[in-house]
Amino acid sequence: MFEYLIGIVTVVTPAYVVLDVNGVGYLLQTANPYRFEEDAHKHVKIYVYQAVRDTEINLFGFIDGEEKQLFLKLLNVSGIGPKSALAILANEDHGGLINAITNNDVKYLTKFPGIGKKTAQQIVLDLQGKLSDLGIATTQAEVEAPVDATSAALRDALAALTALGYSGSDVKRVAKKLDDNETTTTDAYLSQALRLLTQA
Repeated sequence: MFEYLIGIVTVVTPAYVVLDVNGVGYLLQTANPYRFEEDAHKHVKIYVYQAVRDTEINLFGFIDGEEKQLFLKLLNVSGIGPKSALAILANEDHGGLINAITNNDVKYLTKFPGIGKKTAQQIVLDLQGKLSDLGIATTQAEVEAPVDATSAALRDALAALTALGYSGSDVKRVAKKLDDNETTTTDAYLSQALRLLTQA
């Protein structure tokens, strides 16, 4: 079982990143791939979880150990698979997620793609009182990007929402609100879109 990998991010897509570790490229599915940058001179540590099924082996990547632990706790909930857990973690307000679970806020939880009322209630039932040991970091430093990257960054953010499982109508709804925004990075667009989707 892998704990983490250290290497160079060579590919960033809406659904995954590729981490080159000594010449071997690992495809890591992540909640928000745009938190990672393609940089041939920068080594990064990405925490990983390996899921083995009958027909496939998948690697999931996380920005830190706390995010990985939260992912594992979500996987222990009946009805939550890796894709649903990633969609929940894509909203970087992990503190808000923990508060929703602690306060039995089912309505907040049902705003995530693929999470109905029954599954939201199961999340609360299984995890309430079991997340206090996590030191969740809820802020992420923004990376400066040139102004002319704005439209491409918005397109990438919307593609990432689709990869996470949000419906076309949800994506179109937030796209209109984001289009007037002064944000210039994909990560910032995606973070704002996820906030809009969970507050709606």
